[in-house]
Amino acid sequence: MPFKPLLNALVERVPGAQGAIIADWEGESVDQVGIMDDYDLKVIGAHKGDDELKEIVITTNQAQTVIMPVTEDYYLVLTLDRSDMLGRALLEARRCIQALYREIV
Repeated sequence: MPFKPLLNALVERVPGAQGAIIADWEGESVDQVGIMDDYDLKVIGAHKGDDELKEIVITTNQAQTVIMPVTEDYYLVLTLDRSDMLGRALLEARRCIQALYREIV
């Protein structure tokens, strides 16, 4: 499945994006891109939210992390600098979700 080009495009379109990962229902990385350490990105991607939630945004002093389901079995995680615009990140992540969904189903 050609996930890397879609993840690359997402990271390029979101100012301050540090990385994006698509993971399966067990938290295992399927594909990822980013300027942050691969291991750190996989650890972030391994934490899945409740199945009933549509979007999760985690904000810390340094970063923001967006978690969104793609299907029941896959989800997208995007991490970006804390100071950057969350609205733009959410918009681009939703667009990426649509493209990922088309590739998966």
